[in-house]
Amino acid sequence: MSNWQKSDWRNKPRIQMPEYLDQDKLNAVEAQLSSFPVLVFAGEARRLKEALGAASRGEAFLLQGGDCAESFAQFNSDAIRDTFKVMLQMAMVLTYGAKVPVVKVGRMAGQFAKPRSADMETVNGVELPSYRGDIINEIEFTPEARIPDPDKMLRAYTQAAATLNLLRAFSTGGYADVHQVHAWTLGFTKGENAAKYRAMAERIGDTLDFMKAAGIDSERAHTLQSVDFYTSHEALLLEYEEALTRVDSTTGKWLAGSGHMMWIGDRTRQPDGAHVEFCRGVSNPIGMKCGPTMTSEDLKVLMAKLNPENEAGRLTLIARFGAGQVADHLPRLIQTVKEEGANVLWTCDAMHGNTIKSASGFKTRPFESVLREVREFFGIHAAEGTIPGGVHFEMTGQDVTECTGGVRAVSDEDLSSRYHTACDPRLNASQSLELAFLVAEELSAFREGRAALAG
Repeated sequence: MSNWQKSDWRNKPRIQMPEYLDQDKLNAVEAQLSSFPVLVFAGEARRLKEALGAASRGEAFLLQGGDCAESFAQFNSDAIRDTFKVMLQMAMVLTYGAKVPVVKVGRMAGQFAKPRSADMETVNGVELPSYRGDIINEIEFTPEARIPDPDKMLRAYTQAAATLNLLRAFSTGGYADVHQVHAWTLGFTKGENAAKYRAMAERIGDTLDFMKAAGIDSERAHTLQSVDFYTSHEALLLEYEEALTRVDSTTGKWLAGSGHMMWIGDRTRQPDGAHVEFCRGVSNPIGMKCGPTMTSEDLKVLMAKLNPENEAGRLTLIARFGAGQVADHLPRLIQTVKEEGANVLWTCDAMHGNTIKSASGFKTRPFESVLREVREFFGIHAAEGTIPGGVHFEMTGQDVTECTGGVRAVSDEDLSSRYHTACDPRLNASQSLELAFLVAEELSAFREGRAALAG
């Protein structure tokens, strides 16, 4: 990889990226970003890679979640805190189910750009360029708002830096204390429809009580008060990514300094495309979305390009097929990985294949479909003898009504009351935590099944 340069992607076919009208302004913004400090550090990315390698072996479990697309308008400390809080709750429940550490990775501090299914959208007979995320253009449906503006990259950088600063404070400043997190979770299980999760929550409480009696409490064990929390986003806007990519002085390797983990979307994973070219050269952990159109041959080529040294923790394959379609696609991709002897971490994105248009006209995702895809993902891995290493959700700590179902029983009619997403529907706090309990049950069953086979 010594001959790779961070601008090499510019010689490859590019899709899902804007065409900026003012090249001089774009050049000035890129130069300014190139002089700014990186947002994350190489040592952090290396620690994450080690943790993901453990997850690929079943020695840890990846929880990746957060916004579909971060918003400039909705940016505030409460929103960051609430999403972080729910992820801590989810991680505690999953840790109990998996009996291994949970690797916590937020879709935060960089998830500003979104791929779109069409370059243009039409409203009431008026056609304008699609909204591509706040880092590129604006959601208002006017010709001026939809013009790509390079200056938005500077605002995205500033917001990402502030978000990371707050996340680091929450992670190490006592807010993540395990006993406090458990108290929040007990509050959720007091709800009438959540009573079925109370037994697991009480067992977690018993474990914490035992640890305290044994002299292992927050005052004596710093690890019970702090957590490692990493950030991730889709590496979509490559001008932004290139500007924040630097050489790690310790290893001499390139690091994408905009986030700990990057992923390549299902729409931008062309083996000879710009996004694969960029991601193959940086040393960060890389994720790749695998949808129904992923062929075995493309997967072989992509694994060889993105992880030529077959390094554990380097490449995460994020399955996103849709409920009812996992059995049609996942087994052949697992078989391809086996044939190549590839080191990968398998995770399940149960959101993107389950988007529907509701009767009321809102884009939504039924909670039951999300859960069904997760269960199918675990079932296939149990049958194939491979490791289901993580889950990937679009979620928020806010009390939104964007996905239907769950213990609070969000209905189609409820969607309009608190539908705040800039792009895709997200699980709310209650739905996210409920899903964690259900995934924990799947993890427990999977572990018991493996133990029975080993015995």
